[in-house]
Amino acid sequence: MEPIRIAYQSYTDEAQAGSYWDNLREYLAGIVDSGTTVDIKGITPPDSYAHALSEFRCAREVICNAVIAEREGYDVFAMGHFQDAGLYEARAVVDIPVLSLGEASMLHACQLGQKIGIVTINPRYISWFHHQIGKYGLRERVTGVHAMSFEPGAILAGFDDPGRFDETVASFAEQGAPLVEGGIDALIPGGGIAMLLFARIFDHNIGGAPVINGIPILVKAAEMAVKLKRLTGLSASRTGEFEKPPPEVIEEFMTNPKGL
Repeated sequence: MEPIRIAYQSYTDEAQAGSYWDNLREYLAGIVDSGTTVDIKGITPPDSYAHALSEFRCAREVICNAVIAEREGYDVFAMGHFQDAGLYEARAVVDIPVLSLGEASMLHACQLGQKIGIVTINPRYISWFHHQIGKYGLRERVTGVHAMSFEPGAILAGFDDPGRFDETVASFAEQGAPLVEGGIDALIPGGGIAMLLFARIFDHNIGGAPVINGIPILVKAAEMAVKLKRLTGLSASRTGEFEKPPPEVIEEFMTNPKGL
């Protein structure tokens, strides 16, 4: 089988993220198919504050990284960030498949339950998530969003501190239980860091509702996207949202990082 190279875009910085990258590398290596390699790409400075402005800043770097990944010969660009800032723009400028943690998790969750709920890490992300849900056309399926109260980097300590891990698990359950009681069938942790933390819990569920780890969903979807492209030749639509700009427009974007 022809090898697959995945560029996995984190919105953290390796130096800032502590043992998260080490845990992520080990986890990714354990779930990919034979012949698939995954390289984690970071952002400096990282996404460290739950706000649309931080997402917007990171999105620009991510779009550039997608172009670079394609030029470096990667087969697929996987955004391991639930908020998926820059997803549509990146998909519009490269010919390799571009997938994201938020989109892949929500679409897959719809196969596991009729009503889906999300528990994000910070209340400031709630409105952002509702925009995502609408963008995917899933308002009738993803019907509830609750929030814990962590800044993006705060739960990183859970990888090394058992107390912080237990605190995060308990906080997620506290926010997820009312959603399940209100009719939610499946729960999604709204962030890649939380997903990786909870990956150590086998058959994680709240009141019978599965807690979905989107990281393997994203990685397997990325592998499948490459395999399907090789089989069929089909890529993202070049009409509407994903219409590809002329090469000179892409170069202008790549060479003028501050928009000056």
